[in-house]
This record gives sequence, C-alpha cells and structure tokens, in this order.
Amino acid sequence: METKYLKINPDDNVIVAITDLKAGEIITVDNITIHLNEDVPAGHKVALKDFTEGENIIKYGYPIGHTLTALKQGDWINEKNIKTNLAGLLEYTYNPIPVSLDIPKKDLTFKGYRRRNGDVGVRNEIWIIPTVGCVNGIVNQLAEALRKETDSKDVDAIVAFTHNYGCSQLGDDHENTKKILRDMVLHPNAGAVLVVGLGCENNQPDVFKEFLGDYDKDRVSFMVTQKVGDEFEEGMKLLRELYTKASKDTRVDVPLSELRVGLKCGGSDGFSGITANPLLGMFSDFLIAQGGTSVLTEVPEMFGAETILMNRCRNKELFNETVKLINDFKEYFLSHGEPVGENPSPGNKAGGISTLEDKALGCTQKCGKSYVEGVLAYGERLKVKGLNLLSAPGNDLVAATALASCGCHMVLFTTGRGTPFGTFVPTMKISTNSNLAKNKPGWIDFNAGVIVENEPMEKTCERFIDYIIKVASGEPVNNEKKGYREIAIFKTGVTL
Repeated sequence: METKYLKINPDDNVIVAITDLKAGEIITVDNITIHLNEDVPAGHKVALKDFTEGENIIKYGYPIGHTLTALKQGDWINEKNIKTNLAGLLEYTYNPIPVSLDIPKKDLTFKGYRRRNGDVGVRNEIWIIPTVGCVNGIVNQLAEALRKETDSKDVDAIVAFTHNYGCSQLGDDHENTKKILRDMVLHPNAGAVLVVGLGCENNQPDVFKEFLGDYDKDRVSFMVTQKVGDEFEEGMKLLRELYTKASKDTRVDVPLSELRVGLKCGGSDGFSGITANPLLGMFSDFLIAQGGTSVLTEVPEMFGAETILMNRCRNKELFNETVKLINDFKEYFLSHGEPVGENPSPGNKAGGISTLEDKALGCTQKCGKSYVEGVLAYGERLKVKGLNLLSAPGNDLVAATALASCGCHMVLFTTGRGTPFGTFVPTMKISTNSNLAKNKPGWIDFNAGVIVENEPMEKTCERFIDYIIKVASGEPVNNEKKGYREIAIFKTGVTL
C-alpha cells in the first residue's frame, strides 16, 4: 500500500505529505479523520488540528515556528502562514544527555593510500594550487598539459584549483585564504602538490611555505613565476618529477576507523529530514562506532536545533565551545544588519521547508546521536576522532571546501532539489526522493528516497556502507567523473 503521509514524531501537530494530496481527500491520523481543505504538494505539511494565531507548529517533536493566522485542521502549512521563532543571541544552559549507542564493531576495511606521515588518502591525485588568483591561467595550462602528456593513467586525477584570493585581503580574510590553501597542500588525497605563486602577492610563497609547518618536501614543490624564466617549462619540469613519484603509489588495506567524512546538505526539501539526513545520521553513528570520524558544519543551519547538539557535548568545555560557535555566527549576521532566521531558500520553501527551525531540525539529523567530541574553527584541521562540529556558513561550496580542508576524505551531500558541484574531495550526492535520482542520474550517486517506499532504513544503510567503502577504495562519484572540482574560501571583510 502506498504511503501518502508521515507523522514524524508522536508529539507533532502536523504531518508531511509523501505524495501530492488533493483538496477534499480524507486521511486518518491517530484514529482522527481529517478532510484536506486544499491541495498539498509532496514534502509539505498538513495541520492535524485547529491553530490559533501565534500557536507553535510542532515537527520532529520541536517547535518550527508559529502561525501567522488562525488555521484549520486539514490546511496546508507553508512559509506563507508560519513564521520563525528565532531572534538574536540566546543564553544556553548545559543539560547533558547520556548517549548509549549499541552498534557492533565490524572489521571493515577500504583500499587507501598510506602517506609517509602515517595519514591515509582515498585518492592519489596531482594538485596544482595557486597562492594568488593572478596565476590562475598558468595553473590551468599546466594541469591541462600534464593531463594530455600522461593521460592521467597512473594517478586518479590532475587538477588545478583556481581561486580569486591571496592578495588585496586583510585580517581574517587573508588568514582564511592561507589556512584553506595550507589544508589543501597537506591533504592526504593529494599524492603530490605543486604550489604556484606570483611573487609580489600578500600571500608570499616563502611565508606560506613556513606557514605549512611540517610537510613532505619530496611531494610538495614550489614555483614563484616572477623568479623563473619560462614558467610553463619550469612548471612542467616540476610536475613531471612529482608525477613520477605519485604514480608509484598503491592502495593498501586500511581500517574503516581511519575514514573521515563531511556531512552537508543543500537544495533540501521536505523529505530531507525523513530520508537522506537520517540515513547519514545512521551512517555517522556506525562510522564513529568503528572508530571513524564525521564532521557537521553549516552553523547557520543549526539555529533552532543547536541545543540538541549542545546537550550531546561530551563535556562542559565542548558545550562552551559550541555556544561560541553558534553565537559568533549569529553576531556575524546581526553585525551586517541581517536577521538570524531568514535562511530557507526559494527552493527549500518550494520543497516543503517553511522556517529555519524546520530546516535545522532536519539538517542536524545528519550527525546521528553520537557525542560531540570536538569543535573546530574555520580552517582548523581535525584533532580528535568521533563527531566534530566545524565553523562554516551554509553556502554549499564554501562549506564543502571547509569540510575537505579540515581533513575529510569525502563529503556526503544530501539534496532534494539536486546539484552537480564538487569540491576538492569526492562530493557524493544522496537524493532525498526517488524522482530526483531518476531525473538526474548524472548528479545523484545514491538514492535515499526508497526509505519512504518501504525499504527499511537499516537495509538502506547497509547498502550505503558498502557504497561508501567502494568510493573510499577508488570508485569515482559523479562530480569526479564529470570533472566538477572547485574550491570557495569564506570572505567576510574588505578587498583592497
């Protein structure tokens, strides 16, 4: 029998339409007969009761906003008749919740690349990284020439990661650029890196080299274009040397405990918090039970669900760091005269997400129910295993770049509307609904929509674990197949 609606939590006073519902249709929820007063699109909410003006709408067991007018049982609830409860900064109290997850440990492995410093990569690629946007054209030419010369047959990819920064920046912007580029140079998915500078930029190559700290000088080379004769010939000489070394690397068995994944969503819809995001949460808990690591970011999309994360912090110190993570981002919004609760995009609203709380309560399900073990500043690299929270905005490419930069081997990206992009690590797209997977097979790597088509979540997760291991062992995802590889760096200040 086709499932037409879902009540997510027993305390909810709305249901979510799984299929398009028609005005006049009669449904039964908790032995109560409800007449639909209007058409309700799939992914959207239906009132289970009469509401007075200003009354809270409950979904996922939590308020997602309040009604703007009185509503009748059977009405369609959407962004036009509900408003966020969010406003400014809040005072938070640590009310720790004990976490006990009974997940067996399995001796699972993937085929990865063991680096000289003991770290592990899931790809063996040649990266060309500019210190400044002035040399973007040069690095693109070098990458294209090396691909043609070698056919990339002995490495997984040869990629130039262009950006527009590295000069005319001050303060945090300059530091953010340095940190992200440093994190890329040190990332284990790169078998070798050529760093290309101009010579007169703010991000001085010699200073940047010192900023890297300890790095494998056998696998990371530098070229300052103002200091060489023919930058193309010199660059190709260095790249050929790096390629020769990286091409000899081979995959070895690596315990799943070494895998690090980033958790991200974009183009979310009303199914995100029902299918794909809970699937990632189940996988995240499983990976952490194996000794692995997952990272949740998109801080503005935690607003409205942040106390759930705060109360799962392992200790008071992590709670305080999470409070700072949230309030710093709220202050960033408020300092620019922007409200903290106007996040859902037009696509989100069309898909059934009405408020930021609605979005956040679905978004945070990606990190499951494990303890929070670490909190990271933007551009900071992972220090502890387990679930980490990372400071970054919700913007898809900025957040995905930040997840990769902190050390994640891949980004798991749930979407209900679809997107083709990828950052500098494999960016796996997980659809929230089967229609998207069917219509965009060149974008979507895994379909979680089957969860509302009566496939048990546990079975879907078993298939997902198998697929993750295949990708970690070298199977390319769609963004890699199509060559969609980009970076974006968080910018907050002035440009000189």
